Amino acid sequence: MSTSALSQSDAIPAPTRGRPPRTSHDQLANTALTLFVRDGFEETTLDDIAAAVGVGRRTLFRYFSSKNDLVWGNFDGVLERLRAELIAADPAVPMMETLGRAVVASNTYEGEALEELRLRMTLITSVPALQAHSMVRYADWRRVVAEFIAQRLGQDPDDLIPLLVGHMALGASMSAFVRWVSHPEEDLLAHLRTGYEHLALAFEDPR
Repeated sequence: MSTSALSQSDAIPAPTRGRPPRTSHDQLANTALTLFVRDGFEETTLDDIAAAVGVGRRTLFRYFSSKNDLVWGNFDGVLERLRAELIAADPAVPMMETLGRAVVASNTYEGEALEELRLRMTLITSVPALQAHSMVRYADWRRVVAEFIAQRLGQDPDDLIPLLVGHMALGASMSAFVRWVSHPEEDLLAHLRTGYEHLALAFEDPR
């Protein structure tokens, strides 16, 4: 990916000696994303990222278990956001409608955060090593969905229908993201809403 994808605000800060007091999970992830976009994922090393932030490799591993994980940023926070939306939902609202609303809410970003999400998804959907790694991440996401569906239906998350809805929901979400990555002028949330509306039509709540 070329440097044209980066704004002036994405410039990599000059490294400092030792561990900066404000080094954080988000700072490391954002710096890594900038390097991946500018120089390429495969070409960027952990040493490059550590040097750009001004820390040692060991500091990176305090926050991320692998180079692949750096691309995902705070994905655990995304899962918690989705789970919280599902837990807080009105139980009177149909199951699939609730799921669609929660997915939209947990993917609502503005400004620089939205552009950062697009860059992350561009890497995740185009770099072979990240596509393989995404299987692990998306399994965690599907689990959150399956647990919600199981709770609504009085089933186990490993039962057929919760697993089925988890995979269907992931397909709907990824279709929206893939379309948006290639057409960034379009509305991600509108694509998510449309996808989940069609998903709801195809899945009748058995209760």
